[in-house]
Amino acid sequence: MLRRHLTRTRLGLVLAVAAGVLLGAVFGQPGNGRAASEAVPKNKTLPTISGAALVGQTLVATHGTWSGSPTSFHYAWSRCDTTGAACLAISGATGKIYTVTASDVGHTLRVTVTARNADGATTATSAATAVVPTSGCPSATGPIAVTALVPPERLQITHASIAPSLTRSTNTIRIRVVIQACDTRPVQGATVFVTPIPYNQFAAAQGTTGADGSVTLTEARRSGFPAARHQRLLAVFVRASKPGDPALGGVSARRVVAFRFGHH
Repeated sequence: MLRRHLTRTRLGLVLAVAAGVLLGAVFGQPGNGRAASEAVPKNKTLPTISGAALVGQTLVATHGTWSGSPTSFHYAWSRCDTTGAACLAISGATGKIYTVTASDVGHTLRVTVTARNADGATTATSAATAVVPTSGCPSATGPIAVTALVPPERLQITHASIAPSLTRSTNTIRIRVVIQACDTRPVQGATVFVTPIPYNQFAAAQGTTGADGSVTLTEARRSGFPAARHQRLLAVFVRASKPGDPALGGVSARRVVAFRFGHH
């Protein structure tokens, strides 16, 4: 009786072990690496880059979408040839934001994102940007938003006119200024500052150019006009700049124009 009971017990243990082996073969055993490999992040949509590929402009990367619930993302920017191949890592460019430099001219840019979780890491690389041009001009034609201009391109003060015609009794003047860039394309959004030389003849004024690249500024007479008994010209200092740029840096331009007095 005791021997028969032990025999049934041994048979039960054998069957239990066999069942365990079979289930392990079907579902995988903990620690065999299979379950972990299935939990490593997998890329579903590639990373992207937004922003204009122009010197001085900022590019922003997104990490795309992933399965596997990544817990962290690492970014690495690369400088590539004009086709987006032959890429080399850019030293220190490991954030999601990258500012285009003069070294990038003639190249495209790509960003590689590494997604990581407790089970491992996987990488995915974005499509290439457009080739960074040698000038700071955006492509296409027509008006240019001043925010799209970067060095070495500069604003151009191409035209200035005054109304009405100046006389010694003039109390108010309107000065119209036209700002262009990139082969006579009008610039919209440029800040224009105008003041007579010497100062205190007419009030200084500042405005913003429209889609045609022009702005008209109205200035009231001050006590210093006329500046001299035999004055025949009104000299005016004009500065055009991009908002946020240094007054004398970036794409800014400066010019002195002179308006002749009309007949009394």
